[in-house]
Amino acid sequence: MEHHIAEDGVDHTTPEPRVAVAALIRAAGVHGLRLRRVLAMLVAGWHSVEDLIRTQATPRRTVEELLAATGTDLGRRRVDGRELVRIRPECAADYRAEFATAELPAPVDQAPAAARLSESLRAAVRADVAAVPPPMAALDHVQATPESVLRRAAWLASHYDLDNASVLFLGDHDLTSTALGRLHPDLAITVVDVDDRVLAHIDRIAEREGLRIRCLHADLRFGLPPSVLGTSDLVFTDPPYTPEGVGLFTARAAECLRDGGRVLIAYGYSDRTPALGLKVQQRLHRLGMLFEAILPDFDRYDGAQAVGSASDLYVCRPLGSGTTRRGDTRIYTHGPQSGESTGGPSAAALDALRGLVSAPTPLPVVEAEWTSPTTGDAALIDAMADPGPWLFRVLAAANTRQLGMLVRNNHPDLLDAAAQRALSDLVGAKFRLKFHRSTPDGRHAVVVASSIAASSAAEPDATRPAAESSIAGALLRKAHGRIANVWREALIRRESARGRTLTKNQARDLVLASAPRRDELDLRLIDLPRHRVAAVLAAADQPAAEDASAAGSAE
Repeated sequence: MEHHIAEDGVDHTTPEPRVAVAALIRAAGVHGLRLRRVLAMLVAGWHSVEDLIRTQATPRRTVEELLAATGTDLGRRRVDGRELVRIRPECAADYRAEFATAELPAPVDQAPAAARLSESLRAAVRADVAAVPPPMAALDHVQATPESVLRRAAWLASHYDLDNASVLFLGDHDLTSTALGRLHPDLAITVVDVDDRVLAHIDRIAEREGLRIRCLHADLRFGLPPSVLGTSDLVFTDPPYTPEGVGLFTARAAECLRDGGRVLIAYGYSDRTPALGLKVQQRLHRLGMLFEAILPDFDRYDGAQAVGSASDLYVCRPLGSGTTRRGDTRIYTHGPQSGESTGGPSAAALDALRGLVSAPTPLPVVEAEWTSPTTGDAALIDAMADPGPWLFRVLAAANTRQLGMLVRNNHPDLLDAAAQRALSDLVGAKFRLKFHRSTPDGRHAVVVASSIAASSAAEPDATRPAAESSIAGALLRKAHGRIANVWREALIRRESARGRTLTKNQARDLVLASAPRRDELDLRLIDLPRHRVAAVLAAADQPAAEDASAAGSAE
């Protein structure tokens, strides 16, 4: 121990590293075992700080305090741009003896069945996770490790009878659904997510592997697809770790359960901020959730170091009647939808929006939503909080002559000509789009949609099918209707306009023959993932469908 007597007469003492470490462990009391396990890793060899945090489920600040206490006994080096640390070999024996790092009990495995999973399944899940779209910070994405995804699947399979069961995932960037589907290929699984990229990735895996996974789009702040209400035996969710986020996702999960169902929630908080954990648990209790089990440190993540890169698994039984409705959209910890965000549109941006949409009377600017059709001559929409998926949904829900939307200038659908063309093509049977980037400044942009039905009479376009003859246009104009019904009635109307007769049964058969997936016909177009919307619209207006309808009328 080094003593330094300052001019103020105070002994500013720097303790020996092992003395400082011992003091930290004593201060932790019965929770010092985690610190000793971190020490055991440091004694054993080189590790990154991230590895220490994730392996021992210990908050970053706690690990950093321990590393600081080891002082000069800690060795450091950089490998491939990563800093690695360890206890210096000449000090390792002293640490091993003083802190008994070789005699520590192993943590209890909460999912022993995971250890028995085949290597081929492990390799497949690792490949699925490696190919998942990059996390979106605005949606609080933090990727669970493949091992955690497998543990979830194994735990569910070993604790519940999944024969003839239905399992729903509310959000699944982690890909727990595909791991469970690979483990139980006959299991009926539904995934609801706001991220169309994730839904497309899961859908590709399911189609390739023959898994019974149905993907639907929803932003839970605005509601759920009607097709999932009261249909599931188990609902799994890894929500945003704010009280508002956990509360919303859990309430939506309860809406989807059958009698006797359970909600499983991955949620973690730092032991340095227990008040936040209490606030979340109180929110769950107010929703009528009985905690049947809380499995500590069940999951591990590549990130979320503030909470130890870990979360607990909550097994909840709904006993109350807690429900939710649309409220504050600020449920995330990052981005324009976080609780700390105050970045609304500027007055100049609102003026620019109003100036680009013609209307006989001044229009109010309303917040974006698509739970029901938007009607009227024109509408102005504030979608500055859109993380990416909203723009298409609002366009699909709108049945107006003109629609103006204020969005972020870096919105994914506006970033380049290819992105703008993809959106224009998707809604081309309903709207013509104009993109006004950097309007009125570098933060804002305006998208103006003009109905082709309104413009076709004034400006006939021989290169574009008449609006009333486009089945895709009909589907887009009635995006909240059952796809089979809208498609069938649109076929009948089109043939009638051509002087042909098509019965309901004939139209139904044509729809069945043309639909890319028959199980989607009972759904609403607004609830499909964006890539499935494109597939349905392309099939609806394909030449084969027109030839078949002509043949039907000739009969």
